[in-house]
This record gives sequence, C-alpha cells and structure tokens, in this order.
Amino acid sequence: MTSFLPRALRGAAFAAALACTLPGAHAQTQAPAAAALPSIASFFSAAPISGAKLSPDARFLATRSGAPGRRDALVVVDLQANTAKVVASYNNADIGDFQWISNERLIFDTREKGVGQGNVRHAPGLYAVNRDGEKFVELADRTGTNSSIGRRTVRKVLPWHTFMLDQEGAQDSEYVYVSSINFDTAQEVRSVDLLRLNTLTGATQTVPRPVHNVRGWTLDHKGEPRLAWSSERDTVTLHYREPSNGEWRVLASYPAYGDGSKALQPVGFTPDGKLFVLARSGGRDTTSLHLFDIATGKVNPEPVLVTTGYDFDGTLVSNRDKVLGTRFRTDALSNEWFDPGMKAIQQAVDKLLPATVNLISVPAQAATPWVLVHAYSDIHPGSYSLYNTQTGMLNKIADTRPAINPAQMGRQQFVRYKARDGLEIPALLTLPPGGKKTGLPMVVLVHGGPYLRGSSWSWDAQAQFLASRGYAVLEPEFRGSTGFGINHFKAGFKQWGLAMQNDIADGVHWATGKGIVDAKRVCIAGASYGGYATLMGLVNDPGLYKCGINWVGVTDINLMYDSGWSFTSDLPDEWKSYGMPEMIGDRLKDAAQLKATSPIEQASRITQPVLLAYGGVDRRVPINHGTKFRDAVMKTNKDVEWVEYPEEGHGFRLIKNNVDFWGRVERFLDKNIGPGAVKQ
Repeated sequence: MTSFLPRALRGAAFAAALACTLPGAHAQTQAPAAAALPSIASFFSAAPISGAKLSPDARFLATRSGAPGRRDALVVVDLQANTAKVVASYNNADIGDFQWISNERLIFDTREKGVGQGNVRHAPGLYAVNRDGEKFVELADRTGTNSSIGRRTVRKVLPWHTFMLDQEGAQDSEYVYVSSINFDTAQEVRSVDLLRLNTLTGATQTVPRPVHNVRGWTLDHKGEPRLAWSSERDTVTLHYREPSNGEWRVLASYPAYGDGSKALQPVGFTPDGKLFVLARSGGRDTTSLHLFDIATGKVNPEPVLVTTGYDFDGTLVSNRDKVLGTRFRTDALSNEWFDPGMKAIQQAVDKLLPATVNLISVPAQAATPWVLVHAYSDIHPGSYSLYNTQTGMLNKIADTRPAINPAQMGRQQFVRYKARDGLEIPALLTLPPGGKKTGLPMVVLVHGGPYLRGSSWSWDAQAQFLASRGYAVLEPEFRGSTGFGINHFKAGFKQWGLAMQNDIADGVHWATGKGIVDAKRVCIAGASYGGYATLMGLVNDPGLYKCGINWVGVTDINLMYDSGWSFTSDLPDEWKSYGMPEMIGDRLKDAAQLKATSPIEQASRITQPVLLAYGGVDRRVPINHGTKFRDAVMKTNKDVEWVEYPEEGHGFRLIKNNVDFWGRVERFLDKNIGPGAVKQ
C-alpha cells in the first residue's frame, strides 16, 4: 500500500513522527489499548480555546475561550506580565470572530452556539473594546443584547447587516473597514458597501462604489480598499482603485460559472502595490501563484510558487514591511517562506515539534521576538504555542481539544488510485488505531459541494470518530472536486450519479483489492452532495455497499431548481440560471438524465438499510428532499431509519444533536458492518 507523508513532514523520519506528539502529550500515547473509547462529545463539542491571534506588536495574545456550561469569552493575555483578562463576555451570546485593529484595540462579533439555526434570534452585531476591557463600544445592532463587561455607548448604532471583513487591515489606529449589505425587495443581496468605521465614535465614511452591484472588496497591503468585484448575470468584473486619485477602472471580466479558466483571482498585494493572483501558465493544468502587472493588465508568465499536482490554494503571510511567504494547502496545510529569516524560524520550530505540521503566524510589526505556532497532525487536533525567535524557547498555550487522546486516533494517509477510465483520484485513507491493516470494515465518506475541495491531511472529527470505532475511512476527491487541476474539475460536469459515482465505487475496489478492506463490510455516507452520492451509490452498486447514511442530502436535482412553494432554498437565481445547467444538468435538455440520476425516482431500487437525517429549517437542501425520498423508499424498503432535528439547518450545530446523530451512526454501522453484524 502506497503511503504519503504530508509535504510539510517530508524529510522527518516517519518512525519519529509516529512516536512523538506535542510536548506534554507523550504520556497520552502510552495509554493502554483497553482504554475506554473516547466519547462522542469529545469529537463534536466546541473547542475550549480557538482563534488565537497576536497583537500587532506581539505584546498581547487574544483568544476565544469557553468551557462546558459557559459562554465563549474574549480573553487577552499579557505575554510580558503572564496575566490574562476577560475583556468581553455575554450572558446570552458567545464571542464569534475577532481581530486586532491596533496594539490597544479589538473588534469582534457574537454568535449563538447554543441554539440551532431555526432558533437564532439575533444578528452577530459588532463591537470594539480595548485590550484592558475599557472603552467598550457597540457598533452594530444585534437587537436586545447587553454586554456584561464594559459600558454600552448610548448613541445610534449601525444596522444589523454590518459585518467584519475577513482581512486584517492596517492595524494601526481606531479605524477599521467593515461591510454593509444592501438587500432587494426579495431579501436577496443587491450590493455590498464598504465603510470606514471609527471604533471609538461609531462615525463612518462610505467608500464610493465603482458600480452599483459590488459584491466584495479587497484591501491592499496598507489596509486600504484597492479592489472591488461586481456581479451581473453570469459575469464577474474586477475593479481597481488608483492609489493616486481614488478613481476606479475595470481590471478584468470573466464568466462567473464554468471551469474558471478565465478567472482573475486576486490573492493579495505587496507593500509596493504589486498584485499576486492565481493563474495557469506554461501549459500547466493547475493554477500557480503569479504576479499581475496592474499597469499592463497582464500576468507575469513566470510563477512565484508552483504547488505541483495541486491548484494553489492559500493566502499571503505578511508583516507591515513585506510579504514573507504563503500558507497553502496541498496534501496538508502548511507554510512556504520567501524570507530566509522565516525559513530558519520554521526549521527551528519543526525541530522542536517534529511530529506535527507547524503553521506560523507573524505579528504586523516586524521588530518583535514572538510568533504564534498552531501545530497539528492527523492524530492531534492541534495546539497553540508561542515561539521566541531570540531565545529559541517554545511555550505551549493550550491544546484545542484536550479530551482527545492521540493514542486513540487513527493514522491518515494521502493516496491516489485510478478510476475505471484512467483518471487519477486523490483520496484520504484513515485506518483505525490498533495496528490492524487488513480485512477492515470501511465507511466511504463523501464530501459535499460537490465542486469544492474535501478534507486534507489533518485531524478530522468525523473521520476520527469512525476510525475510533474500528472503521477504515476513505474520503475520495472524485472528479469535479477542486484543487487538483482544471481537467479533474471539468471531468465532473454533468456527472452526478454517473462518472462521479464511479470514482467513489472505484475507490472501494482499490481498497478491497489491496486487502485493506473486507468487501462484504462497506458502508457509504455523506452530507449534502455526499448524501446524494450515498443514495446513488446504493442505486448503482447494490452489491458494493451494505448500507448508506445520508444527512441533509440532495435527493433530486429538479428539487434544487424548484423546491416548491412551502420550502425556500437559498440557492441564488444566477446559479440556477447559469451555473447549474452547465455544471449539473439542464432541466429540459437533460431531463432523461436527471430522472435516471434522481434518488427519489430510483428509490425502489434501494434495498439496503438506510439512515436519513435532516434539519427542519435547512434552506440549502430543504427538508422536502428528505421527506419525499423517505416516503418513496419506504414503499419498498422497511429498513429505513429517519430522524429530523427541527431547529437545525444545513448541518447540525447543537452538541446534543451531533451526539444523538453520531450515536445513531455508531449503532447503525455496528448493526450492518461492525461487530454487531459479525455476531449475527
């Protein structure tokens, strides 16, 4: 069996990688084999610490911190004094996203992690507070929420549809850029404004839009608005704002849907105003990182960074002085550095933590000794540490999931196998702990989308939960998945239930042919598109899969076009008009194919046991996908288990519902392909 280490761990001894974990976790790896199985909640509960971020001067660290029965709070740690302070918390909400906007001040919003989507009653809101908890200001309305820390400023606040950008900005004053969404009469997004917001006074200035239908904005290296993109029907237009006079001009236009071969995808700016973009050059099938000449409107044909075998999928890592490197995903998520000093820092950290991929984040100010390290592996969910570049000391902050014992997790490999038509299919294979590598029961876990990238090498709650219960887990990147080149992506167009389905089945044949898997003990599972593929797998290959688990899955492509009067879908009209006919299937031209690949239409052919789970307020795949299929399949198949979580949407947010659902999965698998099935 071919085994592949993640790119970031190649060069380290594999034996060392297996033997070592993070400092302080080594004792856990020596746990006896007879230890109790980890609880379901330990996989699917919220992490007690997340989102750690250094202040621009690296003097302070902000984190989101929580505990069972307690709301998530915003905590700031003084790294010199080694003290921590809760600077924002709520009695009826949790801290959501947060950012440093200067050495003294943070901006944040809230979330309601304790309620399902159907019971969410408040917008995220928007707030700012100093690192010491002073000068708390409510900036955007959330309706009826009061902070338990700080005094609310009495004044008119921005409307609820004001949101943080996912860009750090200048981080040098009390000002920050935020977005404000404008809706049409049907409550669809019409345009997005960009506001320059004073987080002390709440005063705003609106950045002039180049056209009326702007949908997004990009800041430059100095934190100023430099790009805007607009959408009209099936065309995206990219607009550039001249630094000298603030005037806008069109930079490029390209089709919004299709294979993306003509898209100009900005990645970020250099301090001198150069633009990094994704492009294909030199006959490559995959995208690479290139520089784009703003003046001439042309891409430099010589790539800055090539990720062989993968589309470049990442971001720039910069401080105020320069672009230091990138963070991108190939088989795993890792850093690649342009700066020699950062290369040396990476090597030093990797020497201290040889068994993990170590992602390094840098503060905005260059003249600081601290960098933040997020370390992870396939068996370790991750930890945060601070590395002092002057002393070489690594100080661990916390594990993200301390309840997870790496010794009880399964090792993961990135593999590739051939589909029946010769196309190479990448996949992740996770084997259960314990050492057995042959004759295993297996769950084929199909990702959603489908036109996106699935998982990469890392600790994954779903895969590791299944592995902890004794199952091998195969996660194929079937044709149509992104990240592996344009040919792999385009090969999935109009192949729902057809060649895409064959790719998944061929992964099972590969695993059984290698002897890894017992061919009589395979189940297929997935959510959204993965749920659709689960049902079509049972239709197309009844002898291959002994059972199927579908949660929030599509059951008919025509229902995606029109889910009916009573069931509202959030799929945009433009996607239905321009994207779906080209990429999935035209309702009229491809009517026969859509019927032949509809799980509802083919329900009578499914005789295997099926577990179905849906959210009552799902707007991506409305619940009538589930109820219509359930009613159709139960006419001929009595081995169907159904569960509805009324307050949930497209995926399950509540811990109690995740514990319930995965408990059902555990019992269902045990009965059909697990130890329970063997005993029958």
